[in-house]
Amino acid sequence: MRMAIAATVAALALVFASASSAVAQDGESAPAVSLRTREAARAGADRALTFLVTSQHPDGSWASRSTDSLFDDGFAAETYYCYQMGAHCIATLALRRAPETPERRAALDKAVRWLTQATMPLRGSNWDNDAVWAWLYGTVAMTEVARDPRFSTDDWIGPIAQRGKEFVHWLEKNQVPDGGFGYYDDPTYTQRPKWATSFSTSAVLPALGIAMQLGWAKDPETAARAARYVKKCRLPNGAYEYDLNPIPRVRGGEEINNVRGSLGRIQVCNWALAQSGDESITTERIRVGLQLFFEHHKFLAVARMRPLPHEAYYANAGYFFYFGHFYCGEVIELLPDGERESFREQLREKLMQTQRKDGSFCDFQNTSYMTTSSTGFAAMALLAGLIDATAAAKPVVKPSDLR
Repeated sequence: MRMAIAATVAALALVFASASSAVAQDGESAPAVSLRTREAARAGADRALTFLVTSQHPDGSWASRSTDSLFDDGFAAETYYCYQMGAHCIATLALRRAPETPERRAALDKAVRWLTQATMPLRGSNWDNDAVWAWLYGTVAMTEVARDPRFSTDDWIGPIAQRGKEFVHWLEKNQVPDGGFGYYDDPTYTQRPKWATSFSTSAVLPALGIAMQLGWAKDPETAARAARYVKKCRLPNGAYEYDLNPIPRVRGGEEINNVRGSLGRIQVCNWALAQSGDESITTERIRVGLQLFFEHHKFLAVARMRPLPHEAYYANAGYFFYFGHFYCGEVIELLPDGERESFREQLREKLMQTQRKDGSFCDFQNTSYMTTSSTGFAAMALLAGLIDATAAAKPVVKPSDLR
């Protein structure tokens, strides 16, 4: 018994030492005042982008298509390829939005080429449908690249449109009856899944509107159903439900649908609905959502690098950290000009405190696909407000398009 206990303690010590080692690489000792500046953010974004360029594989891809962590086992074999492609799409978005250099442009071209030629990811098992993450961010990436003048020549137009149509096709086939998109299914398992989340649906909602304008979507109601799903998830306390329920689950205490458990969802949901023409997303609602994000930020921060999902306070998971910060950066840019910089400064500081010495970022399990996606998200968030990085791909969807 003592030997078993000793072995368990040793194993736990190794886990936490590994997590501590990852945190120890972060730049948390840097003077806090300097981390808020535009110069610090630009330098941090440059280091992150350099990491992405230097970590890209010769074939243009990033990350591994196999599990990198024993904490991440148990999924379908196909799922790790789906994670890889989803992370690849986020890295591609970061390079597309960044100021161009010869190295970044070469990496971007290789990334887009790989994305248009790689095997399409598919559902891995009856319950595991993590292919949705690849389809979601594949749709976002293709809609941005399709409207980037650098990819408007004949040798790019066809492959980009074809792959964009494929991503949208698989989303349409996997949209749940309520209108959302999710990455698992509940028994009894069905070809069209039945479970979705507010944040995965929001992440692709504006891009679906663009896909409609590009002629990639076959069902004209796909985006409208998704918008209705997200809106139904909104709660009176300013939070968004994790997933839509007939009776909202806010039972008090450390509930995931408490505002403190919704910090990683509030920004993406507000942003998505605003970009989709929902007039109920007012400047005041956006402002309050951002204030809540920074007021309760410690509940996101404490979850970062915890190796198990939803084990932190209010069921926060580590992988909400950079996802939430990226969409925080997106929604800040929807505020009036005079209000943006104070929020940008807070965002920069929170991000720069976590950058590693090699320029990378990571918030969950230290896997290659999480490091790639975290670094891409963080780079784009740091670029927010520095340049008009999204001008060529800013969603412009009229409310009438979603009716």
